[in-house]
Amino acid sequence: MASQDINLLEDMGFSRERIDRALAVTGNTGLEPAMDWLLAHADEPIETAQSDTKTGSLSLHMPNEAPQSEVLAEESEVQATSKEDDSSEPSASNNASSEMSAKSLKCDECNKLFATQLEVEYHAAKSGHSSFSESVEEKKPLTEEEKKEQLRKIEEKLKQKRKEREEQEKKDALEKEKMRIRSGKEIVAAKKRIEEEEMKKIVELRKREKLEEKIARQRVKDQIEQDKIARRKKFSTEGGSTSEPAPPLPPPAAAASSCPAPAERNYKETKLQIRLTNGQALTQTFGAKEQLSAVRLYVEMNRTDLNGPFSLMTPFPKKVFTDEDYEKPLDILGLVPSAVVIVTKSN
Repeated sequence: MASQDINLLEDMGFSRERIDRALAVTGNTGLEPAMDWLLAHADEPIETAQSDTKTGSLSLHMPNEAPQSEVLAEESEVQATSKEDDSSEPSASNNASSEMSAKSLKCDECNKLFATQLEVEYHAAKSGHSSFSESVEEKKPLTEEEKKEQLRKIEEKLKQKRKEREEQEKKDALEKEKMRIRSGKEIVAAKKRIEEEEMKKIVELRKREKLEEKIARQRVKDQIEQDKIARRKKFSTEGGSTSEPAPPLPPPAAAASSCPAPAERNYKETKLQIRLTNGQALTQTFGAKEQLSAVRLYVEMNRTDLNGPFSLMTPFPKKVFTDEDYEKPLDILGLVPSAVVIVTKSN
């Protein structure tokens, strides 16, 4: 039985000793069997106690057994009777003391009766009352109506607690679902934002590549045109032609100035392909001035292979980066505008 069910039985006024006995008798099969046993045996005593007249402490006794004080009184009366020639006065005194023997304990503050010492101790701990005395009144057993009423109250309390527990579980489940939905939305938004940034970087990179390709084609066309002019001049000189000589070729500097100079390659970003130990590859764009430690941090956060220490290296030219290299920018390490970085396990 759960501790909360035991506490519920104690709140109903049953002592812990009776509850333990009910659990032992019913085989600890639940609250209702234990409650039925407690209601059916509410009038049965479970402990025999004595009253210590010398120290003034309170004890209990079985209802059908005379207290030790009465036994002593009877013995003294018998002796007195034998000495006083079978006088009738001790017998009368013995009967009176028997009739006035304590049958229960009474709380002087709330006038509640108790059958056992354990019930007194439980009541004192629960209510804070400290004044108790013996009483000749006998604690009346519970009637069938009272037993049914106690059982009804217990069932109502159980239903209320069960209902409160179910409501709390529903609230917790609803809160977890809200947190899951909110977390899912945040993750989707973050992924979308990263994809948009990646797309912008790819578009800018393609624009730069097209511009460089256009400049390279123009340079090739200019070179072809210069070659044609040089061949015409050579043929005209060998044939002895008196025609007006062809105009001289422009000096290299002038030829270079005639075509647009290629834009200076001052890259601000670099695109790295990171190959993991399991063969998978990660592609990410970094700033040219970012340190190599930023690449290491990105690998730690996004790697899909086994966790553990690792090192970074480039395949061609082959170079394993040291701890000092992680503090250097990517352009100084030759990883701009693009490069392949390999993740290797480190011992």
